[in-house]
Amino acid sequence: MAKKKVKLKRKAKGLILFLLIVLIGLGVYSASSYTQAKKKEEPKKEVKKEEKPKEPKEYNLSVFMVGDALIHSAVYTDARTSDGGYDFKPMLEKIKPISSKYDLVYYNQETVLGGTELGLSNYPRFNSPYEVGDAFIDAGFNLVSLATNHTMDKNEQGVINSVNYWKKHKDKVVYSGQWISAEEREKETSQIYEKNGIKYAFLSYTTWTNGLETPVGKEYLNNVYSDEKAKADIAKVKDKADIVIVAMHWGTEYYLGADRDQDRIAKFLADQGVQLIIGAHPHVVEPVEYLNDGKTFVIYSLGNFISDQEGNERLTGLMMSLNIKKVVDVDDSVTVTVEDPHAELIYTKSYYGGKRNFKVYPYPQLDYNLLSNKDALYEKYKKVVMEFYPDLKWGVTGA
Repeated sequence: MAKKKVKLKRKAKGLILFLLIVLIGLGVYSASSYTQAKKKEEPKKEVKKEEKPKEPKEYNLSVFMVGDALIHSAVYTDARTSDGGYDFKPMLEKIKPISSKYDLVYYNQETVLGGTELGLSNYPRFNSPYEVGDAFIDAGFNLVSLATNHTMDKNEQGVINSVNYWKKHKDKVVYSGQWISAEEREKETSQIYEKNGIKYAFLSYTTWTNGLETPVGKEYLNNVYSDEKAKADIAKVKDKADIVIVAMHWGTEYYLGADRDQDRIAKFLADQGVQLIIGAHPHVVEPVEYLNDGKTFVIYSLGNFISDQEGNERLTGLMMSLNIKKVVDVDDSVTVTVEDPHAELIYTKSYYGGKRNFKVYPYPQLDYNLLSNKDALYEKYKKVVMEFYPDLKWGVTGA
């Protein structure tokens, strides 16, 4: 009997121990389940990366500009090659190392590029070979003004030939001022171009036609200036572009100052939102200045770039460089400025009676054998250019 009681006690102890183990296991499991559930319920805390403060972004566009390519018969005769073609590249070889350094490189094609098929011709109704354009493209020029008083010298066909030539080079060159349809004019005067993160529009007008008016209904052939036309064109692009550039064929021939009409038009264009105005037609250099509280820079005339005109005033031209700067601030506001203008004089020199071996020289590269009175001329024309802007800097990169 005693033995049975001992066995029963042992069994009871074992059962109690078993139950304790089960209860402990259930407790551990419940605690574990509760912890897991709790983890699921609690959202994960995101570890925030430390953000860098937003900084303004700056974009820059370097611009280089020269004046008129006025191709007299002596110039294209000098460019004639032994195979019957034309090569104007040697005439630009002193300028190419300078011009090729810049982003936008401008010149005014004074004479229409109608090609030899229309017959090359001299003053008063010019026609020039396509190879003129080839030489300028080779030297890095990619912004070309075509609206001039000589646009209609070879009538409508001259313009058609000219525009078709430039169309072949649209991957390299932006041109304005001549078109062969109203639709083309509408499309291209609304065009926005972009380089180095800066959007720009380019328009070209002439106030002179030499009495050679465009046919009625074909006014698109030569972009003759009017306030109304310019205002409408500028309105189409000024809110889309960071900067509007206008080339103006204006002024009084051989006058070393800006005339009243130039002054009025420049202020009108500045009021419309144009920030850079590039002048041509007088065939001599004229002053430069800032308008509109420094928002608009005006070059009244760059003078001749290359020609066979006579006299030092007409053989002296101006080349200029400047920077277009765009700053996008931390609040995404945009500021665009035309800054740091630099100027340098150039000279067209020829030999053998003044009719052979034409070449354009920066004044600093002229020696006294090339131009004996170069120092006096330099000071004279420098003073002309600085008349309205005495703080203008002299010396263009590479010259």
